[in-house]
Amino acid sequence: MTGGGDILPAASFRRNNIMAHTGGCQCGAVRYEVTNDLGGIYVCHCTDCQAQSSSAFGISVNVPLDHLKITKGTPKTFNWTGGGNAKHGAFCAACGTRLWHLSGDNDRNPSVKGGTLDHAIDLTDAVHIWTLSKLPGIVIPDGCRQFAEEPVDR
Repeated sequence: MTGGGDILPAASFRRNNIMAHTGGCQCGAVRYEVTNDLGGIYVCHCTDCQAQSSSAFGISVNVPLDHLKITKGTPKTFNWTGGGNAKHGAFCAACGTRLWHLSGDNDRNPSVKGGTLDHAIDLTDAVHIWTLSKLPGIVIPDGCRQFAEEPVDR
């Protein structure tokens, strides 16, 4: 994602007949590529995601760790404990954009932050989680799967 009306590179492309997706931080210092189809899309209403996104919720897209490739720069990490698990967040040291996070020390499916992908994400089938801490006034569309806390199968 870049500011000032810059033209972005192609957001997704085929590599070895698999859809690949690109993304990065707000200033462009860190870029990445997901060399696989995107996994589940989650709208998280937990207080950690509210704080991290400075918004009402965070958008996360699960991807296999082996298919997340850094193509430019080196993200910094921030470690904390949330929901009883060790969490590891990757962010750009220059602009502070959170790029992804891992939940627990053995997590093999990072949650890429949806706003860092170069193309818009369709939230039609997104799963809403941690609705127990959803802010007043946020309306979850009828028919969306939702969980009061973290779903077991995530």
